[in-house]
Amino acid sequence: MAVILVGMADLDVAANPDTLTTLGLGSCVGVALYDTSRLIGGLAHIMLPYSNGYSGHNRAKFADTAIIDLINKMGSLGAKRTALVAKLAGGSHMFSGTASVNVLKIGEKNISACVQILNFLKIPILSNDTGGHHGRTIELFTATGALKIKTVGHGEIII
Repeated sequence: MAVILVGMADLDVAANPDTLTTLGLGSCVGVALYDTSRLIGGLAHIMLPYSNGYSGHNRAKFADTAIIDLINKMGSLGAKRTALVAKLAGGSHMFSGTASVNVLKIGEKNISACVQILNFLKIPILSNDTGGHHGRTIELFTATGALKIKTVGHGEIII
């Protein structure tokens, strides 16, 4: 069993029995996709909601491009889009005292973009642990589709 580390503004895929993990989700959102019949998982560490004509090479940075690329990469392992389900974590408001400044509500914007895109693609969101004011580390277990969330100061949960 391999543990595959997904860095910030990155994505990767794996099949049973491997585990995908990403560290340090603050305002970023971790999008975990899972093919329930083929036991194939994908994980993206998304920093920003929309690419808005971004011409660089790092499409994994943005929700609108990362989710599409993640689905395609999972397909290369045999996953079927119609069998995918999603779980989300992260999107915290990490800048206390600035809640009224709209530009700093990036966590909320990231969550909203991920939900809108997944809904548009008809990929059901089974569960989430989003928002708040704390960082998270997540692990996606491809054997089961379970997503373990370790939260700074708040312990662990599995969704």
